Amino acid sequence: MSIATKQSNGGGQASSSLLAPADPALLDALLLALPGPGQLRTRALDRLALGHDASHYFLTPTAVVTPRDAADVGRLFRVSAAQGVPLTFRSGGTSLSGQAGTAGILADTRKYFRDIEILDDGARIRVGPGATVRQVNARLARFGRKLGPDPASEIACTLGGVVNNNSSGMACGTVQNTYQTLESLVLVLPSGTVIDTGAADADTKLRATEPALYEGLATLRDRVRGNAESVRIITRQFSMKNTMGYGLNSLVDHTRPIDILTHLIIGSEGTLAFVASAVFRTVPLLRHAMTGLLVFDDLSGATGSLPALVSTGPATIELLDATSLRVAQSDPACDEIIRRITVDKHSALLVEYQADSAEAVADMAAQAGPVLRSIPVAGPAELTADPRARARLWHTRKGLYTTVAEARPSGTTALLEDIVVPVPSLLNTCEQLIELFGKHGYTDNVIFGHAKDGNIHFMLTEQLGAGGDLHRFAEFTEDMVDVVLENGGNLKAEHGTGRIMAPFVRRQYGDELYDVTLQIKQLCDPAGLLNPGVIITDDDQAHMRDLKVTPTVEEEVDRCVECGYCEPVCPSRDLTTTPRQRIVLRREMERARAAGDTALLDELEAEYAYDGVQTCAVDGMCSTACPVLINTGDLVRRLRAETVNKTAAKGWSYAAKHWATTTRIAGAALTVADKTPDALIAGPNQLGRKVVDPDLLPLYSAELPGGGPQRHSGTATGNAQFVFFSACVGTMFGPADGGPGAREAFVRLCERAGIPFSYPPDLPDLCCGTPWKSKGIKDGYRTMVRKVLPRLWAASRKGELPIVCDASSCTEGLRHMLESELAAGHFPGLRIVDATAFVAEHVLPRLDIKRRKASMALHPTCSSTQLGLNDQLKEVAEAVSESVTVPASWGCCAFAGDRGMLHPELTASASRAEAQELEQSSFDSYASCNRTCELGMTRATGHDYQHVLEVVDWASAP
Repeated sequence: MSIATKQSNGGGQASSSLLAPADPALLDALLLALPGPGQLRTRALDRLALGHDASHYFLTPTAVVTPRDAADVGRLFRVSAAQGVPLTFRSGGTSLSGQAGTAGILADTRKYFRDIEILDDGARIRVGPGATVRQVNARLARFGRKLGPDPASEIACTLGGVVNNNSSGMACGTVQNTYQTLESLVLVLPSGTVIDTGAADADTKLRATEPALYEGLATLRDRVRGNAESVRIITRQFSMKNTMGYGLNSLVDHTRPIDILTHLIIGSEGTLAFVASAVFRTVPLLRHAMTGLLVFDDLSGATGSLPALVSTGPATIELLDATSLRVAQSDPACDEIIRRITVDKHSALLVEYQADSAEAVADMAAQAGPVLRSIPVAGPAELTADPRARARLWHTRKGLYTTVAEARPSGTTALLEDIVVPVPSLLNTCEQLIELFGKHGYTDNVIFGHAKDGNIHFMLTEQLGAGGDLHRFAEFTEDMVDVVLENGGNLKAEHGTGRIMAPFVRRQYGDELYDVTLQIKQLCDPAGLLNPGVIITDDDQAHMRDLKVTPTVEEEVDRCVECGYCEPVCPSRDLTTTPRQRIVLRREMERARAAGDTALLDELEAEYAYDGVQTCAVDGMCSTACPVLINTGDLVRRLRAETVNKTAAKGWSYAAKHWATTTRIAGAALTVADKTPDALIAGPNQLGRKVVDPDLLPLYSAELPGGGPQRHSGTATGNAQFVFFSACVGTMFGPADGGPGAREAFVRLCERAGIPFSYPPDLPDLCCGTPWKSKGIKDGYRTMVRKVLPRLWAASRKGELPIVCDASSCTEGLRHMLESELAAGHFPGLRIVDATAFVAEHVLPRLDIKRRKASMALHPTCSSTQLGLNDQLKEVAEAVSESVTVPASWGCCAFAGDRGMLHPELTASASRAEAQELEQSSFDSYASCNRTCELGMTRATGHDYQHVLEVVDWASAP
């Protein structure tokens, strides 16, 4: 049965009023072109989830495809041409101007194009378009190198976007941006031609395979160079950051058509060709910095000081206007220098110097001293090398978007714009923008940005759906365009032309250069099917169409700005959905509900049960990357609570009241299973999961150990220095073969260090509560809270002694359990400490390390990350191993208590990249800091993982 037949036979798509069905002929053609499992997705959930990106535009793709290589891309181009359907490539989805959306075929390139190859000891690097900037820089850091472009979205933006948007950032300016540091590309042209522009015969091959393109580029080169006015405009506009239109400077800077094409692709926003890989020249990683916030009485003082400050060679100069400073003061974490300002018309410049040594950066700061003392600052002109002070200042600068976006009214959209003007025009431009805010009724609008480059950002909050004033937004945009162009600037500096500025490209460049732009598009994409509507449009209202509506949804996630920063750290990103997608799908459900589209709503709810709820690890890693600190796991826990199986809930609630017996039985069952031939367990277990909901019955696998010993219990003793809350997971899952387990290892280490401790009373019956909380079983969780915290309070002598736990996820669980009680004034002073941190601080200094491992692969956990333990985890590991490797691709393994047993496909997907990286080397030991994570990584790699404290025990044993 064809895809078309399947669709016509049923489902909500055909009867949905909001989601049009795809052309059956198109779907059949796509299936023939990409026949691999999961390469073609047509479900409502997939189409709507990928229709959202970080911009304020929304188009629903007809189909979502996942090409695996350049050959797949070539076949997609053929299908697009044959069917006359537009094709758009998308990766990180962090673009802000609408360049990653389509109503045609959407190709998701983030899954299969993540290759990273170090060249020349890090001096160059070859990357796939699906690798993120952070992933690439993590690999380069070992060589003391980094990419030149440094976009603020580096955690999530991919190299495909970096190339196609000519990314820059805070420090790189126009000297180390993509245009300046890119060496070569492997391109797939819309014709299907694949060409490596770095090959020795690349120019000859382009002439032979694409003669019209080759000759056309040469003709355009000569046309532009022969027009003095064109050269003048290009020279002026590209002396600043510029992502408006195509990189027309390529026609001036380069002579060979292959080099012109390579550089035209930079910033082309996916409208000319597909970038299958890119080679970059890297830049030195400067690890030392001195930073200061210079406060001025007004914008004039700040902008007037820029030429003198720039002459001192700072890496960055960031502008914060008066509204930015007021917003920053609302953040409890802001630096005292900001808190002391009585803000009137003040502005500030965040200045930072960077070098490869502490001595070198101190010398730079000293040389800048006379200038710093000469400018009209309203306070001290001081620089600091204190990393904590620097972190506070950068927290303020990077948190401006967060603070404003988070405070916006529900149902509105935060619009982040960026422009650039010559630095001498910066003051006038800022003052005119502030006047426009008042003229059009926008309030609390921050202006901030890269003052050194004349590149500023500003934010508007607008309701783009029903009830919004789109006329106001349109008029403001027109006025803003006039202001920027009158001041000799570019309408887009960093974020790309996209859809939002496409109607204004002609206005910026004039008729002659706009015609050159049209000719470039025609030469590369004659059919006009590659990302149409982006950069080029004949619709002067295109920027006002296809605007995204953000209906109010659950309070846990309503403030989401859909930036996508959460996606690279999400364990289910390659299996089902990401946190952003979970949230936007809730918005789509609400939109369907409001429209009365019950067919679409029913379909989404049915698909969301597995994709959105069951395969969420609720590990909280999304909150570590989210600029507005959303933990999507909170939403998922709520949804699980609303749909929890009543029988299962009663069972778990009963277990909470009899936890010692429950854990003892679970451990005994695993011990029996461990001694039973796998075949006798696997068959009945798998059969049971077909009869019982697989979200309830775990899948047994051979690497699972037998059960562990029961926990000790006791009362506090007079000389105890802490209370040991050993985790129940050590009872259910015994240690790796030959190991003592984390519990016994920690006890031995404390005994060797001479640190006495006690156990809480009734410890075998206590738990951190995570099993109930993660499953949304509120009664069981409340039962455990009432049992645990009073006993810990008593055992700790009312907060005098810390509670130490030997599993990072349980440490985190206990802290979460305590948070709401502390907020209510209960158990004041009660402290929860992880055993790894306790050993690093109190035990290691007292130990005699007698032996060390030669090498160790270390797996941080989601909990150790959120607890801020990773530095101490590595410190402990380095004390007992000559070499410690934290894989650059490490992430949450998604074992997540029993989630890895309920849905082993989740753990397999989450740990795949890390396991593949570890296959490239061999290690003497494999360690982590949480038993279930050790089991997940054991399953993924085939190597026995143990708690790092077990290695410390071995290293310090008599």
